[in-house]
Amino acid sequence: MAGTFVLITGAWHGGWAWRPVAEQLRSAGHQVLTPTLPGLQDGADPTPYTLTDVVDSVVELVDGEDLRDVTLVGHSWGGYVIAGAAPRLAGRLRKLVFWSAFVPAEGRSLYDEVPPNYQALFDGQAQASGNNSVAMPFEVWQLAFMPDASEDVQRVVHSLLVPQPMQYFTETVAPLDLDTLGVPVAYLLGEDDVALPPGEYGWNRFAERLGVAPVPTPGSHEACFTRPVELAEALLKI
Repeated sequence: MAGTFVLITGAWHGGWAWRPVAEQLRSAGHQVLTPTLPGLQDGADPTPYTLTDVVDSVVELVDGEDLRDVTLVGHSWGGYVIAGAAPRLAGRLRKLVFWSAFVPAEGRSLYDEVPPNYQALFDGQAQASGNNSVAMPFEVWQLAFMPDASEDVQRVVHSLLVPQPMQYFTETVAPLDLDTLGVPVAYLLGEDDVALPPGEYGWNRFAERLGVAPVPTPGSHEACFTRPVELAEALLKI
């Protein structure tokens, strides 16, 4: 049965990052929307926006387009965005899907959920930026985010990334009340995803917060580029 997918990116990405996956989903007969979120357009000023503004933009998109039967998907930092939007869109949702994504806990921002080395990186980048934004260093991208691609591909995709507003990492959203939400929830987890290190700071804790078992999918944190066919198949299966 055809439905609608709204695909929300992680940090540093625009809606363009979903194109390989979106093409697969569209070829299967589905409507797919891949918004670029406020402050993440090429050349955008990252200073005026809050995480609430980002959540509002997703709600306004779904409401404004009068979308129904929506599978709302969030990648990485996008987990905060879909968690904030879902309670306001529950009547329009078919499913809520977190893909290697953060799941909010009470009073905890993304900054609170990452290892100290990432916190130090974010702090240093934001202080040096002049506009409270965080750029993605190529070495981190290469080793932790997209290790399953050639260096040429890594560099091309990295060149398209934009600075992330630091406030998107330090602001919070309310945790999901799944009983009240009344929408099925799933968690996809890349089998080779080392963007967060295994252990105390690993991805599995977020599936546990949802009370679901993570569904393994091939590829790294950037499987939207390196394994788009398999990622699209996983989204269709769940």
